[in-house]
Formats: sequence, C-alpha cells, structure tokens
Amino acid sequence: MSEPIPSAPAVPIEDEHAPEAVATGLARATTILAIGNVASRVLGFAKEILLSNLFGASRAVDAFQIAITIPRDLYDLAIFGHTNSAIVPVLSEYAAQDDKRELWRLVSALLSLVLLVSGILALCLTLFAPQVISFYRGAPALTLLESPFVLQPALLRNSGMSMSAFTLSAELLRLTAPSLLFMSAFSVLAGMLYALRRFTYPAFGAALFNLMIVLGTLALAPRIGIQGVAIGWILGAVAQMSLQFLGMRGVPLRLMLWSLPRMLRHRGLRRIGVLYLPVLFTLVIDVLINRPFSYTIASQTGEGNIAYMHWATNLREFPMGLVGTAISIAILPTLARQALDLGQRAAFRQTLGQGIRLALTLIIPAAIGMFVLAGPLIGLLFEHGQFTAQDTFNMAVVLRLYLLGIPFAAIDLLLINAFYAQRDSLTPALVGLFSLGCYIAITLLLLPYLGFLSLMVADSAKHFIHMSVSFMLLRRRLNGLGSQRLVSTALKVSGAAAVMGVLAYVTARAIFELFPPQGLQERLLLVFVPSAAGVVFYFFVAARLQLNEFTLFVRALTRRLRRT
Repeated sequence: MSEPIPSAPAVPIEDEHAPEAVATGLARATTILAIGNVASRVLGFAKEILLSNLFGASRAVDAFQIAITIPRDLYDLAIFGHTNSAIVPVLSEYAAQDDKRELWRLVSALLSLVLLVSGILALCLTLFAPQVISFYRGAPALTLLESPFVLQPALLRNSGMSMSAFTLSAELLRLTAPSLLFMSAFSVLAGMLYALRRFTYPAFGAALFNLMIVLGTLALAPRIGIQGVAIGWILGAVAQMSLQFLGMRGVPLRLMLWSLPRMLRHRGLRRIGVLYLPVLFTLVIDVLINRPFSYTIASQTGEGNIAYMHWATNLREFPMGLVGTAISIAILPTLARQALDLGQRAAFRQTLGQGIRLALTLIIPAAIGMFVLAGPLIGLLFEHGQFTAQDTFNMAVVLRLYLLGIPFAAIDLLLINAFYAQRDSLTPALVGLFSLGCYIAITLLLLPYLGFLSLMVADSAKHFIHMSVSFMLLRRRLNGLGSQRLVSTALKVSGAAAVMGVLAYVTARAIFELFPPQGLQERLLLVFVPSAAGVVFYFFVAARLQLNEFTLFVRALTRRLRRT
C-alpha cells in the first residue's frame, strides 16, 4: 500500500492481481489526464489567439518564440526525456516498498541535481544570450566564445536578424531563461507523483502554465509589450511547479547540494542516468537530423508548407494527447511495479492489454472523426484574414495524411512505456533509429511523385513500422500477450467508427447545404453538429458491442465531470 499523502487525491490502481480493479483505475487515471490535457490545449490555443491579436505576425512574436524555444529545447533534452523513460520506472520501484524513506532520499538527490544542472544552464543562457541566439540561428559554434558583454558585429551578421530583432530576442531570452529551473523541478515532482499513482496535480500542471501566460499577457502586455508575455511565461512555470507541492505536503524532501557528490553514488540515481542515455541520444538525433531534414524538404517544395506542417501537427497532437499520452502515462507506474516480479508477468500482460484496448476504443473513432471533418475544423480555426479557402484545402490534405498514422502512434506509446517499465530504454531507442531511417528512405522514394506530401505519408508509415517492430519484440520477450482480444477489439471499433464517420460526413454535407459557411455561426454548426451526432452514435454502438474499457472510461469521465 502507498503511504498516504495529504491533499493528494489518489487514483487507485492498487491490486495488480485484480484485472477489473486495474481497468477501473486505468480508466480513472486516463480520465484525469485527458481532462487536464483538454484544458491545457484549450488554454494554449487561447494563448496563441491572444498573441496574434495583440502583436500579429510581427518581429516581437518572432523574438518571443525564439526566447521560449531555446529553454524549452534544453528542457526537453536535459530533463523532460527522463520522466517516462527513467524517472517514473525507477521511482515506481522505490514507491512499491512499504518504507518510503529511500524514495524520499532519491527524490531529494534527483531534485538537487536537476536544480543544479538547470541553474547552470539558465545562468549561461542569461549571460550568453546573444551568443546562444546567434548559434541557434545557424551561426558557427565559435560564436559561443564571443564576449557576453559586447554585441559583436559577427553575432548579428550570423544570426540573419536585424539589430532591433536581435536585441529584443536577447532581452526576452534573459527574461525566460529562469523558467528552465521551474520546469525542471516540475518534471521531478510530477514524476514522483506519477510513481505514487497520484495523477491530478501533474495532469493540470500544463493547463495552469498556459492559464498564467494568458493572464500575464492580458495584464502586462498592453502596458509593457511583448515583455509582459515573457513574464507570464515565467509565472506559468512557477505556478506549474508550485501546484505539485499541494500533493506533497508532509513529504520530507530537502535540497542536498552540499552532500550531492556523495548522493551521486546512489544506486537509483545512477540507474536513472543509465536509462536516459539512449533516450538522450535519440533526442539529439531528432534535433540534428529529423527536424532539419523535414523542414528542408518542406521549404524546398513550396511556400507555406512549413506552416501547413506545423499547424497540422498541432491539430494531430490533440487526439494523441487525449488518448495516447494520457493512457501511456496512466499505465506506466502500474506496469513498472508489476515488472519487478516475474510472478506478475501475467498481470503485466493483462494491464498492457487493457491499456491497448482502451486506446483502440478511443483513438480510432477520434482519428476517423477528425479525418472526415478536417476541412470544416481547419476552416473554423484558421480561415480568417490571409488564410484562404485554398489554404484550408491544402492543410486538410496534410492533416488527413498525418491522421493515418495516429492509431499506430497511440498504441506505440503504450508499447514504448512497456519497455520503460521493464527498465529498458535501449530497445525503444534502437527501434526509433530504425524507423527514422525508414522515414527518410520512404520520403526520398516518394518525393518525385508526391512532393511535400511524401513527408506525411512517410510519417504515418514510420509510426506503423515502429509499432509493429515494438509489438513483435515485446511479444517475444513476454512469451506472447495471452488472450487480450486485441484483434477482435480493433475490428469492432473500426467497424463502429467507420459507420460513425459516414454518419458524420452525411450530416456535415446536409448542414453545408442548409447553412453555407459564411460566418462563425455556420462554421460552428458545420463542426459541432456532425461531431455530436458521431459521438452519440459511437457511444450507443460501443455499449452494444460491450467494449468494457470504453464503458469504464465513460463512467469515470461522467463521475469526474459531476464533481467539477
């Protein structure tokens, strides 16, 4: 049993030997994480709208994007990749023990180390802001050796920016650099709460982050300009971290900076570092190879392609966050505990199977629904000002091709976390490198025929390849997955979702004929009425098909909404 933590509402996934209890707990945890993700996405979208309304596509927004992208990329590379791959699996092992003192010592040491590293990085960003920006914009690495106190002409020239834009970017980076400390501390504290299977406060951390940015922008930006948005970013990072302490009152954490050299020998800390090395390598490969390759192809195949790719990716991530990310995080702590005991291999397979079935029942209808309504949805969100109907059509094609890979990507996240739960980060990293090679090869093979769209087709193929290879390797390791009804569930869900998609399409066509989209009201009808019809139909069919995981999820969602 987990030691109770005051003010930390637990999501019970306590009895690994009782499949029904695990399924119920998984549904509850997924519901909490999904609601938090929805809130975060909505507030994030409000933040983008507010930013565009106040500043437009201006030099100030470009400078702000640079100032938040640099610390965020460092955070992703140095800290965030630890969470699922290393922090949660290792901390879950210590959280499973009756005596939690060793867990508190490990978290204290990890938090101290993370704050020390992120503090040094934040200080470097503050002191060397011009050099970092120039390097980030593609200048030679030697620019980092330039004096931090004098704006060298070479830095400005290598950055490809005007003097005013360069100066503003450096000023904003110095404002946002401290956020690296608070975001890093949040990852450690959230990882600890995940390990204790307490999901509420981490689930709503990102939503609070975006809310503080919106409030800071509204309060400060009209008075002091884009600097007010940067201050809102800092406030958001602080609030996100502080929220986690509400779930940790009474937990004896302490900074161990002076005894850190001794604590670095802690077995748990070393295991976290070893588990993260393969993940760090794949993240670096993604930054150095994948992103430049994709953006180079997109920029060379037509104007506006990078924007289409960026916006379509953001839309695609909405169902992925609701389903794939939420379920994979909810399931990881339980899998990590079950992986400790070979006698619980059957329970491990059962838990993984329940997670996959739940993901199938949610992600397939979500992908089909978004595929059918891609055009109306993009028109509602983007078709304003300079964004034309042709842009809507072009972006809808991009989004639909991305959506073909969404079900595979969602299942793949669960399989990756199943490897992480077994303290194996190397296998997913190697599979990731193989699928990246396939992505590049498929893109180059299709490029003469499909042009820019070859990137989307290759991306969906990459997710299918990664999922297939991971599934085969995991099944071999577990000596099969037992009778998990994965194929029958996929067939039932696909059939119901296909009929749902036809219903949504017919409804959308009827509304289009009755109310041609001329303004916001008609566009809202064109999106929400077919969506509502499809959701109601799918709920009814899912109940008739006895999709148990889906039923548990709906019940958990209903109870959670009644409490709010």
